[in-house]
Amino acid sequence: MSPREYPDRPFVGVGAVILGRDGVVMIQRGKPPRLGSWSLPGGAQELGETVFETAVREAREETGLEIEVIGLVDVVDSIRRDDAGTVQYHYTLVDVVARATGGALRPGGDAMGARWVGFEEIPAMELWSETVRIIELAAEMAAALPGSGSE
Repeated sequence: MSPREYPDRPFVGVGAVILGRDGVVMIQRGKPPRLGSWSLPGGAQELGETVFETAVREAREETGLEIEVIGLVDVVDSIRRDDAGTVQYHYTLVDVVARATGGALRPGGDAMGARWVGFEEIPAMELWSETVRIIELAAEMAAALPGSGSE
């Protein structure tokens, strides 16, 4: 059993919505929960680390990319219960929007796969509804920033 299963408190996880001309970077999860599913790169915040530092580290570990965090997207609660109704996993997920500034895309860390996904591909990926919502919100935020070409 994972030390994060059946916790006595929530864990803070940080996800990075890395946007670029090819869409958004997605990773294929290599650990539970949601083993094998596609998701945003991210992971647990470490003691002494800011949320933005966590996003930068996790992006580097899971995707090989160096990123610049642009801002905070939203905070999402991920609570999974077992068949008896007991909390099996509880994460408070802080999602940020970012752009790649260097590195080469490749899976690493907890990721079995990593790739750029076009926005038109997202509906067919069977993503968690909150992941889709966060990606859409991040894309709207990034488009509204000065220098994005949308003004």
